[in-house]
Amino acid sequence: MTTLLKNVTNSIWHAFRALQQDCSGFVGKSKLKVLTANIATLLDLYGVERGLDHYRSTPTLNFDHYLYYLGQEVFSSISNELPLSAVRNYEGKIDEVCWLVCHKDFQLKDAYFTEEATYQLFRIFCMMADLFNDELDDNLFTVKIHPSEALIVVRQLLNSLGLDYNNEEKYDYLKKWDDGLEFGEFLAILRFKDFDKLNDYVASICEAIRDIYQTLIMDVIKKGYLYRRGYVLPTFREYFFVLQPCELTYYKHHTDREVCGTIALDSKFNVKPCISSSGKTERIPKFTLISGDRAYDLGTQDHKTRLQWISALQLAITYSTGREGFQRDTVNRRKQQRELDLRKRQEEERLRSIHLKQLEDTNVQLEQEKLARIAAESQARQYQAVAREDSRRVAELEDVKLCLERMLEDEIQAKRDEEIVRALQARVLAEEWEKREELEQLQSDQKALLELERQKRIEFEHMQQENEKRFKEAEQKLRQLEDERKKLDRELNMARQKIKLSEDNKGIVEAKLQAIAPTYRKAPDFMIRRTQSFVASDRPVIVAVPR
Repeated sequence: MTTLLKNVTNSIWHAFRALQQDCSGFVGKSKLKVLTANIATLLDLYGVERGLDHYRSTPTLNFDHYLYYLGQEVFSSISNELPLSAVRNYEGKIDEVCWLVCHKDFQLKDAYFTEEATYQLFRIFCMMADLFNDELDDNLFTVKIHPSEALIVVRQLLNSLGLDYNNEEKYDYLKKWDDGLEFGEFLAILRFKDFDKLNDYVASICEAIRDIYQTLIMDVIKKGYLYRRGYVLPTFREYFFVLQPCELTYYKHHTDREVCGTIALDSKFNVKPCISSSGKTERIPKFTLISGDRAYDLGTQDHKTRLQWISALQLAITYSTGREGFQRDTVNRRKQQRELDLRKRQEEERLRSIHLKQLEDTNVQLEQEKLARIAAESQARQYQAVAREDSRRVAELEDVKLCLERMLEDEIQAKRDEEIVRALQARVLAEEWEKREELEQLQSDQKALLELERQKRIEFEHMQQENEKRFKEAEQKLRQLEDERKKLDRELNMARQKIKLSEDNKGIVEAKLQAIAPTYRKAPDFMIRRTQSFVASDRPVIVAVPR
């Protein structure tokens, strides 16, 4: 990418965005042809826009593709060896074309900034801003200025307006803000609400913007009043000088636009202070700008101003052979410094994160060690308790040992006694064995007796059964006899009744007989015997005794 294309990329992006119909990041080739033709015309190139029809097969291009096309087909014909003044001239023309395309997007409803001032701020913004690719969509790009760069513009603008930047605390948030500002946001922070109440504030702020524009865009390193010695009349006359990397221009007054003269600067120039040969302090401190055989005598109002101009001229001579101006190089150095600071902060953040992680790991380790120490202390207490328990158990074991020794002695003595007892038991067992044999013999005899007794008992049971049978038969016979007895008793009772009746009848008969025959006659014997047979055996027998 050429230096010129690199310097105008931001302004081209604003024109590209103004041609978008939506926020997709693509613009039709027909619109890009017009923009390309205008840019190419400024560079004395014609017909390069027709190549867009054959560049890629899509009807639209994103900014990256379009920028690549410009670099290959338009700006490739521009040499990188162009002098700085020519590069600055091309930049101004291309920025103006791009501004004509996109200026409607930034027209303010109020007249806080004039169109010229807005255009100057646009060029300032494009020089100090950066092109960023969207993280979510590769087709989308945006141009933003870093808050620190915006603060530089704000500070210079406030100082030009006579306001104290240090008292403007509302801009402190920009010091801590890392996100960039788009051009619309950049214009918004440059609106000083307290300043717009003053009379003629538009002219004042436009003048302040013009000064900043000359400093940043026109690459003015220093400006101010100097004395210059004339060629014809060797007297010093005061002019207003404007120093740029390639030239030193002077005017009669700072408000004049007509140039009185220009000194073209290159690497052959040299600056030397003039020292008085008499050693006295000069009324006008002088210094000489020398290039070959030509010398320019210049003077200042004081020694401090002379030192400042000598330093500025040496700086301008240094940048006179470069391809980038002093202000753009300063901006690039600030960008590089911010990148270095960003990388440093990222490295610090990385180291901090590593340190925090190490601290966290250390804290975790400390916590683990603390827990381990607590666990160790708890384990130590457990071990102490176990040791005390072991000591107690050892003491108990010692007691048990002594007790066991005593028990062992007792057991040994018991074993001795047991041996004695076993000997006695063996003797007793032998005696018992003999007695057992005798008892077994007795048991066998007893079993024989029991078997005999069992046989006898069986026989006895048979006999008893027979006796019972006989008894039952006898009982049956007895019952029969009883029944017969009862029958005989009934017969006997009947006989007795009959006897009684007969006796009664006999008495009656005897009475009648006595009455009839008082003389007793002996009863015959057969009658007595017959009567006795009817008398019961358990009753007394009445024997008739003759009287």
